[in-house]
Amino acid sequence: MNELTDHFSGSAAASYDQSSSDMFTPEKIDPVVELLSRLAEDGRALEFASGTGRIALPLAARGVPVSGIDLSPDMTAQLRAKPGGEGVDVTIGDIASTRVNGTFRVVYLVFNTILNLTTQDAQVSCFENAAAHLEPGGRFVIETAIPDLRVLPPGQRAVPFETTPGRFAYDLYDCATQQMSSNYLTVNEDGTGRSKHIPFRYVWPSELDLMARIAGLRLQNRWQDWKATPFTHESRTHVSVWEKQS
Repeated sequence: MNELTDHFSGSAAASYDQSSSDMFTPEKIDPVVELLSRLAEDGRALEFASGTGRIALPLAARGVPVSGIDLSPDMTAQLRAKPGGEGVDVTIGDIASTRVNGTFRVVYLVFNTILNLTTQDAQVSCFENAAAHLEPGGRFVIETAIPDLRVLPPGQRAVPFETTPGRFAYDLYDCATQQMSSNYLTVNEDGTGRSKHIPFRYVWPSELDLMARIAGLRLQNRWQDWKATPFTHESRTHVSVWEKQS
């Protein structure tokens, strides 16, 4: 199964770290690495969608053997060019179906990337793929957002999330199909511009729990963030941990 399009090739990969610079601060990275290193214990970790190594590299620097699967050769080239990058074994492929050798204590998928799988079947396959890589008692960890449907009044489908001079970005929702997209419009000073459209499928925590059960996993913990803040009605994100049944 490989229904994904590589939206992060070429210049997108080259500028990714800069365009997402707020996600590369110690305040954003350290809690992620701390929790994943505890879950990995003395075992191996596998990152689905390892990207430019935002999490894989500092986790490996903590002494955890890390492998990755990523769809984008260009993003992976960025990872490999960084200090320690050659020590992270990345396989190019689809996180819903690509297999690597061995088993792992923890498999993780961060920063809303489960939504890049744009069908329910592909998301279920991702859980099954994670379970196939886990040793008994191993954990699958996902970080993702809660859909922003509460802010939609009747008749509206768009949720702006960036409105700055020269740049406008919004999410577009279809509540009948759970399809959504992030859309970016950049306008230069000379009036020229460019646009970008990335499709997603939003998913609720309860649906993820059912996907986990299909794959032989059971929910162990769910928090609002990597610092284990309790998950509540007001939470806009969640970090969920499912355990593979022995």
